[in-house]
Amino acid sequence: MSIVVRKPRAPAVGDAERIFADDVLTGLLAEPTRLPPKYFYDRIGSELFQRITTLPEYYPTRTETGILEAHAGAIAKLIPADAAVVEFGAGSAAKTRILLRAAPQVSAYVPVDISGAFLAAETARLQQEMPDLRVLPVEADFTTPFVLPAGLGERPRIGFFPGSTIGNFEPHEANTLLRHAAAMLGPGALFIVGVDLVKDPDVLNAAYNDSAGVTATFNLNLLTRINRELGGQFNLAAFRHRAFYNQEQRRIEMHLVSLARQKVRVYDKSFDFRRGETIHTENSYKYTVESFRCHARGAGWTIAATFVDAANYFSVHALRAKGAVKDALALARPGI
Repeated sequence: MSIVVRKPRAPAVGDAERIFADDVLTGLLAEPTRLPPKYFYDRIGSELFQRITTLPEYYPTRTETGILEAHAGAIAKLIPADAAVVEFGAGSAAKTRILLRAAPQVSAYVPVDISGAFLAAETARLQQEMPDLRVLPVEADFTTPFVLPAGLGERPRIGFFPGSTIGNFEPHEANTLLRHAAAMLGPGALFIVGVDLVKDPDVLNAAYNDSAGVTATFNLNLLTRINRELGGQFNLAAFRHRAFYNQEQRRIEMHLVSLARQKVRVYDKSFDFRRGETIHTENSYKYTVESFRCHARGAGWTIAATFVDAANYFSVHALRAKGAVKDALALARPGI
């Protein structure tokens, strides 16, 4: 892809918008072209993803939910009294409700999500359902260090990271995130992680190419967001969704394919796309149970328990941070 760069404006934007703009421009300048998947989740994107989770082809949500419902009691026994659950990328918190109902000893919940509007709506709904639970939402990008609410006090932290979101990270990035979570939650803390497993490629391809086209709309909504928030000029009709399983890399890849030779402007920068050129928007890595366990051990965790569905489609891992539980408070103060 070639680009034509004009003198950029210096718009008066907030930090979040500036970071978004920098990430988009950096990705469009990259070879191959890419966009960070975390920007899927504006309000519309979050709502579209919730629709995806209900589709017949999309097995991960219902399979992980089934695992959590079947083993909630066993997981709850691992959670200490007066604990705080910190959820990385909370979304609708539907799976969190299973955990919270099974573990009444949890006294606080910290949903962390990049989509502020969606987070506020879901937090209000959960607080209404569970009035005795202290809910302390944090609008933040959980892939970077963020500040935990001071209201947590000295409660032991329980990390919750469902949905196989760990698969959206490159392996070295996943390692960094696991280490970051261990440092934030503290030695001896529990981290419950959902992980999608390697399986028949036909099942995987169908899950990301649903017949209703919701995943395609979700993918294209990223361009809509760039148009709306960054003054982009993407013609959505000139791009189409493409997703496929890369067996060698053990990952689903999602792309937006240019249907013609075209020029697109974003922030006074002009980008030329060839016909057939793609913008790589997401990877979703698939693990075996043992490969993820090895990955977790390498990032400073031990394996407390692993739960898998009967079809071997999905796994939920309860990880324990190395070190004594009593040392956790020294490292898990708000702001770490």
